[in-house]
Amino acid sequence: MTIALSPLSGGLLIGLSSMLLLLTLGRIAGVSGIVWGAFTDPDRSWRLQFIIGLIAGTAAIHAFTGKPLPPAADGSILLAVGAGLLVGFGTRLGSGCTSGHGVCGIGRRSVRSIVATLVFIAAGVATVALTMYFGG
Repeated sequence: MTIALSPLSGGLLIGLSSMLLLLTLGRIAGVSGIVWGAFTDPDRSWRLQFIIGLIAGTAAIHAFTGKPLPPAADGSILLAVGAGLLVGFGTRLGSGCTSGHGVCGIGRRSVRSIVATLVFIAAGVATVALTMYFGG
């Protein structure tokens, strides 16, 4: 049995960074809340540093491993904007995103986060099934 190191190391880094954010600042690493707070919260400094770290870390991994960036998705800009708005609406409706609920909330044994993550997964499965059925 072989273990793919990229997903394993990525998961370990996500877990470690989530723990460090909780231990050092007492904050949950929910990316949607961090990004929203970068625009609305007076305490922007750590949020902007977190966002810059996400982008810089991704760029550094691609530079270090030599793996190319994924190609841009085929599709209209209108579809991308509509999808983004739906994701944003769902994030607000669910009081958080998969990183906040799925990574941090489940780790804290939050029943609300467990339910939210199950709903996220079910919605994703339903979306793929409907897209495959109607879209070919």
